[in-house]
This record gives sequence, structure tokens and C-alpha cells, in this order.
Amino acid sequence: MRALLNDVAVVLNCAGPFLDTALPLATAAVETGTHYLDVTAEQPAVQQLDRELDAPARSAGTAVVPAMAFYGGLADLLLTAMLGPEKSAAEVEIAVGLDRWWPTEGTRVTGARNTATRLVIRDGVLAPIADPAATGTWDFPEPIGAQSTVELPFSEVVTIDRHLAVGTLRSWLNTAPLDDLHDPDTPAPQAHDEHGRSARRFAVEVTVGPGTQTRRATATGRDIYATTAPILVEATVRLLDGRYRGSGALAPGEAFAAAFLTALPDADFKAVWH
Repeated sequence: MRALLNDVAVVLNCAGPFLDTALPLATAAVETGTHYLDVTAEQPAVQQLDRELDAPARSAGTAVVPAMAFYGGLADLLLTAMLGPEKSAAEVEIAVGLDRWWPTEGTRVTGARNTATRLVIRDGVLAPIADPAATGTWDFPEPIGAQSTVELPFSEVVTIDRHLAVGTLRSWLNTAPLDDLHDPDTPAPQAHDEHGRSARRFAVEVTVGPGTQTRRATATGRDIYATTAPILVEATVRLLDGRYRGSGALAPGEAFAAAFLTALPDADFKAVWH
């Protein structure tokens, strides 16, 4: 792989499961002075890159930025922009609402491969999620609306823990699309327009508490996979033109400025901070 990356400025890893692919490719990237991006939702893959490659990437002057995607990076970037210079929060909740989840084959393979216990932030440190997972409700913007939810953290917990001081962090997903995900007959995403984007809608909300002083960030759009693409491309452009911060294994919100999400070239995507 080192031979393939000679004279490459940035490599984008979109081939999971990232528990298998991230470390070998990112290692080759660091050894050749190549910036590395991926789209992992897998917490252990992010932890592995941080543990194994942070120091080597710093020495090489390269950026290794996993989870630059809908799952992981989006919530990290929303929270980082909302906190601004504070860099800390007592309580954070992340809620993902999907009208449906039509998974790609890669999503199914990764789900079967990733059997690690999921992590939340409790008392300021990473900790295993409760078993059984907590349930609740969340009032998402329309057309998602009020939904039953289950605690289901993705890679955003690990990326946020890397660079922000959070006392408690819990991540929720509405339960209805999990039926789609678990049904082997659910189809892959179907193109709804000339760009190949599906009609499936989403909302992601991040709240910072506690109590009546809660602040909220909301992102809405269409097609979770197609939303990943402009996030990844914007990150690539910024790595190429120098609009990133630091080297080493970096979280999305650590590597890129607060205005990142407002610059996405995606007419269907909207992010607001309340």
C-alpha cells in the first residue's frame, strides 16, 4: 500500500469494515506523508487509530481523521461549533432520527463485524453502555416528528471524547429504522433524482445542558450516505489547501474550523444552532 500512496496528498478510505481496513491503510498513509480520512461509525476503529497512529502522525506532520461522515463526524462538528471556545459541557445528548434506513451492503457487513460493547461518556470518561440499553422519546423536526428512541452510540462518542471535556454524553437513534436494518429483505438505497440520492430524510440534534439553559443544534437533510460525500469532500479540500488544525490522529471537530458545516456544497443539507 505504501507504493500506491507515493505522491498522494490525501487518501479517502470508504471501504469497511474499518476494524479491518483503517489501521493498515492509515499506517501506510502516515509512512508516506499522506493525510488520511475515513467514514467509520465503528468506535473501536477510531480508538485503534488514536492509540497506534497519533504519535507517528504527529512526527510525520500528517492528519489522520476518522469518522468524517454522517455517523460520527456530523455530531462532533455540530457540538464543537455550538461550544465554540468553551470546549466543555456538563451534559450532551445526540439524537439521530431517520424516516427509514435502507442500508448498503457495506453497512450490513460492518454491523455483523462490529460486536464490541458500545461506549458512552459517564462521569467524564468513556464507559460501557448500560445493558439493556435505555429507551426514551425525542421530538425531531418534521417530517420525522416525535419518535421512540433507544440509546445507540456511534463513533461520535470517541471523537468527542478525544478533544472536548464532556461530563455525560448519550446518543439516541429512533427505533423505527432499526426494523429496516434488521430485515434482510430491506432494499439498498434507491436513487430518487438524477444525482443518485435517495428520498430518505433525516434529522440530527445535539443538545447541551443542563436544565432550562439547554442549547440545541439541528442538522436536517436527505440520504445519510449522500450526506457523507460532501462532508468527506470538504475535508479533503481543506487538507489540500491547508485549512486544518494540527497533525496526528484528530477528531473532525478538532481538525476543522467551526464554519465547516455551513460551507458544505449540499443544497439538501441545513445546520442551525439555537
